[in-house]
Amino acid sequence: MARARTLRRLGAGVTAAVGGVVAYDVMQRRHAILHNFPVLGHFRYMLESVGPELRQYIVTGNDEERPFSRDQRAWVYMSSKAKRNTFGFGSDNDMERVDDYLVIKHAMPPWPAPEPGRPGSPPLHLVPALKVLGGAHGRRHAFRPASVVNISGMSFGALSGAAVEALNRGAAAAACLQTTGEGGLAPAHCHGGELVFQIGTGYFGCRDAEGRFDLDALQASIAQAPVRALEIKLSQGAKPGLGGMLPGRKVTPEIAAIRGVQPGVDCVSPPRHSAFSTVPELCEFIELVAAATGLPIGIKSAVGVQAFWDELAAHMARTGTGPDYVCIDGGEGGTGAAPLAFSDHVALPFKLGFSRVYAAFAHNGLADDIVFIGSGRLGLPDAALFAFGMGCDMVNVGREAMLSIGCIQSQRCHTDRCPTGVATQNRWLTRGLDPTLKAERCANYVRILRGELLALAGTCGLPHPALIGPDQLEILSTGFRARTIREVFGYDETWLQADPARVDAAAALMQIATD
Repeated sequence: MARARTLRRLGAGVTAAVGGVVAYDVMQRRHAILHNFPVLGHFRYMLESVGPELRQYIVTGNDEERPFSRDQRAWVYMSSKAKRNTFGFGSDNDMERVDDYLVIKHAMPPWPAPEPGRPGSPPLHLVPALKVLGGAHGRRHAFRPASVVNISGMSFGALSGAAVEALNRGAAAAACLQTTGEGGLAPAHCHGGELVFQIGTGYFGCRDAEGRFDLDALQASIAQAPVRALEIKLSQGAKPGLGGMLPGRKVTPEIAAIRGVQPGVDCVSPPRHSAFSTVPELCEFIELVAAATGLPIGIKSAVGVQAFWDELAAHMARTGTGPDYVCIDGGEGGTGAAPLAFSDHVALPFKLGFSRVYAAFAHNGLADDIVFIGSGRLGLPDAALFAFGMGCDMVNVGREAMLSIGCIQSQRCHTDRCPTGVATQNRWLTRGLDPTLKAERCANYVRILRGELLALAGTCGLPHPALIGPDQLEILSTGFRARTIREVFGYDETWLQADPARVDAAAALMQIATD
């Protein structure tokens, strides 16, 4: 009897303890995994805490997982939580035996760190773009972007409303831009962050009853929020030429109303635009919309056949019309859902694609007039600096921003069962994502990425990351071989030179007080 009573008391104690943990997990808002999976979620964090020890013997190494390695995800997570994001005991990369290894060549002396109250100084680490977006074409609302790091287009529908809201609030706190994605402008986009409205092939948010582009509808949409620029999406790196599809299970009545489609039915974006089909028609369309809105207009595209880019650059040089910026999305870019062959084999990866596009504009004398934006796994300091060295003026971050608000790379985006509530419309799962808390983490990530980019530029003796040139980055290969980016991609000797006038202009920009 005594033993039975002891067991009952023990069982009651365990039940009470588990119940307390469940109550705490459901009530707390800091961790979506614990909120959505009480008690069980703790095992993830326990396993994560002993991960380095386990990986010494089994499973995978720090640099083996894809699309983002464990070290890369750890850097984003720690940065977003404003915790120490440094690593101990030196690099675990075998630098001399790895092909395509990036080396950043530091200079003596380094550029001094920014003074308090100046751009680049903590905690905001604000690094404005060197070029004025829309300035070369005289757009009425041309402006200088306040941040060289901005948030890529990820639609409400592909992401949950809570995730989009967190990103928008984070963009406001970090003073960066958020691209809406082609799914239209949702209430979740209206929490203070400045926007780039994306025009996709489905014309969601700017279409008539037949699904054709409607200028009046566009103007009505962009009047709802602080839209600073427009982006015409020609294709994306993960599935170019395929269009897009939001599964019917994700098409809620709210999403259907925003997009102008039927709820519960697969929402398909066609593979091509109906408003134009040739390069001259594209440029005419851009000028028509720019004249009506006054906003800078860019294009986003993956890179395939080079003839399109050669024709576009030549047409722009001849007519003075066309996009104010070009955003190149690498074939390694992300998506909510795509056939495997498209994700793995269609479109050039970013470095190859961007270098060819930049060359087309540089050969036509337009490199200084176009704002170049890179996209596609560029949200880590080394990857972003590589993009700047190739000629980018800014970078857009997508999946890294998702990681900052709680994504754990479960790769369940297409199932509507994202466990952290980021890429799902499941109400139970999205309840675990607190937009206010996650917004601060998104802002922290963007700020710290900018800060590290500025620190890397300073190490190279320059005041701004966009001044990094192709001669300051080398690619190591086995056999102790090394080549600069200029040599690897065949850039002309006159391109991307950090001449004294450019350095002085950047230094003057970085001395403008922010307080």
